Amino acid sequence: MIKGESMTASLLKGQNAALSAGQVSFTIASAEPPVDVSALLLGSDGKVRSDDDLVFYNHPVQDGVRVAGHTATADLDRLPADVATVVVVASIDPLQPGAVFTTAPRVSISQVGATGMVFTAPDFSARETVVVLAEIYRRGDAWKVRAVGQGYASGLAGLATDYGVDIDDSAATSTPPVAPVPAQARPTATEPVHLTKVQRQAPALLEPARLAGQALVHRGIAGRRAAVYLILDHDYHMKEMYESFAVQAFAERVLALSANLDDDGTVPVIFSSGRDPFLEEIRLDNYRGRIGQLHTQVDWGWGNVAEAMRHTVSHYQESGATDPGFVIVQVSDEPWDKAEVRSLLQNTATLGVFWLFVGFGRGKLAFYKNLNASASATFTNVAFYDASKNPGSVPGDRFYAGIVEAFGSWMGP
Repeated sequence: MIKGESMTASLLKGQNAALSAGQVSFTIASAEPPVDVSALLLGSDGKVRSDDDLVFYNHPVQDGVRVAGHTATADLDRLPADVATVVVVASIDPLQPGAVFTTAPRVSISQVGATGMVFTAPDFSARETVVVLAEIYRRGDAWKVRAVGQGYASGLAGLATDYGVDIDDSAATSTPPVAPVPAQARPTATEPVHLTKVQRQAPALLEPARLAGQALVHRGIAGRRAAVYLILDHDYHMKEMYESFAVQAFAERVLALSANLDDDGTVPVIFSSGRDPFLEEIRLDNYRGRIGQLHTQVDWGWGNVAEAMRHTVSHYQESGATDPGFVIVQVSDEPWDKAEVRSLLQNTATLGVFWLFVGFGRGKLAFYKNLNASASATFTNVAFYDASKNPGSVPGDRFYAGIVEAFGSWMGP
């Protein structure tokens, strides 16, 4: 629900709202540092159609989109049919070397005769120099606006790579090193979690919870805490895996692991499908058949891993969690937005978030397997675990050993 009063509504990160026909304007306000405003016109593949689709001060007009000063305007009636999305971007003035965003810019969204909207992204902490503030996108015959707030530490070069713009920028090869979980985000060891809550609320999960606990002990991280998240692929290729309850069984195993790392008995679940990831939760008191109930509310589509990852990071940051985030991402095929996934992995390395990609299904998984395959790999907060065609066929002790192996190394002593 959009919160608002008078004639202005406030959008939260990830929220969307309907737009009427005509022009929509985005005005960016930033006290410090000075910013430049730009916009990108994207096709249905999430990429620019040509380099002309980058609209900025040296190329201020393109196919109904205009940039003037700190305002970007899109005429929805003039946007070509092959434009599916328009992205509004704020970047730090290149004449301010070394400057980074700490407080995010504020964007005001307006249309004649409609309630105005404002959005301020959560503050940044990973030395971001570029931020995607908002986007408008087609939904059927209409348009909607979404508050995004995605920062880039890799600068305009990283943004351009993600959206397919060919630019000559030496910054493309000077990305900051990826660090392990920050020391301040590492919880000290505490007493091991007692599984009485599992025994009381979900006795059928007691044995897998014990196996998960043993894996944590063997890895040397028993008693450590983490906020566990689960992203599930909802690509149509996964239909058989949902109908055979393989995904339900996988989610139950993750819930049992979470009971050892975070005793609130709840795991946020994000279904990766199209542009609007579906966020819900699975709990010790409602887990039976839960995935089957939830996934029927989600359309089959392409697995939009990057969008689901962004949704997860937003939830983690807005929750105020002080423990590291342990995000288990089930994948069944190669991502269509590889550059965006890499950028997200890089930009979240300093946030205390560890990503474990768990592969099962029928597709190719070379991208995930090779993320850290080379000697020059820098994703220290990323690992891959192959759970075979059906994770239910993997014995529990071996399953949990594979799940916590790299996570334990990242958590450190």
